[in-house]
Amino acid sequence: MTALLSQLKTWALRYYYRHVNRKAWEGCDVGQDVLVSNLLIPVDEDSQIAARMYHGLPDKPLIVYFHGGGWVIGDLNTHDPFCRSLAESTQCTIMSLDYRLAPEHPFPAAHNDCLEATRWILDHLNRLAPNNGHVVIAGDSAGGNLTACTVASLEDEPRIAGAIMIYPAIEHYMTGLPSYVEHAKTGPLTTPIMRWFMDTYLGATAPAETSAKTIFVSRRCDYRRFPRSLVVTAERDPLRDDGKRLGIVMRQAGVDIRYEHYDREAHGFACSDGPTEGHQHFIALVTEWLEPLTTAD
Repeated sequence: MTALLSQLKTWALRYYYRHVNRKAWEGCDVGQDVLVSNLLIPVDEDSQIAARMYHGLPDKPLIVYFHGGGWVIGDLNTHDPFCRSLAESTQCTIMSLDYRLAPEHPFPAAHNDCLEATRWILDHLNRLAPNNGHVVIAGDSAGGNLTACTVASLEDEPRIAGAIMIYPAIEHYMTGLPSYVEHAKTGPLTTPIMRWFMDTYLGATAPAETSAKTIFVSRRCDYRRFPRSLVVTAERDPLRDDGKRLGIVMRQAGVDIRYEHYDREAHGFACSDGPTEGHQHFIALVTEWLEPLTTAD
């Protein structure tokens, strides 16, 4: 019965997340002129994941994007309008990855998919849509976690020129972050839902296990070799202090980091709420931040 209830909750949350994202962007024609291709990327000998490529310009870096949704909900379609908006503004090629979700594919499936797909993209940069040979890894929420973990695993890769982590989940919820209490129910992402997301993804893996350092990247990485980074947080968000702490640690490690906090926004404002003022400010911020990575003709 417990398993059935968890499965029903998963289905309901996936349906709801897709519905609210679709309604938020309804009637918005942002990025409709962006050329889009769909492809499959191998992640091991027997598995492939879907990807959606938004074509950009040859003097811009390619952005590998990991969608949010607690490793349980979210897909290429929930983040399609956001990726179109990002591609239209930055003129970067964006590769959005449809990594496998829990509970069908628990930890470390999503992390393995993102890492192996990124390796494949790096190996095939010359065959993909236009780019200047540099790669930026980016993601929101759980995707922010996947971003940090992927960059940490590829920190010796010179073609990774940047990392963008949007209200990322970095630590376990039991680490005593005040925002898990202060903003337990003030935004669309509540503390109970975030706890359920993490428990669902971890499955049989206990947070204290050695293998869990794959997801809790601070246990295996001091960030000193991270590329230029952008960390974004929202006030009304249980993950607020998670991203804030990450920004502090990265700055202390000597990373070239820009930390931007949106004190009037809630979790999801950048990607899931439609073309709001907050979203537009975020897109302008990322476009400006990416400018130094543009190469001369």
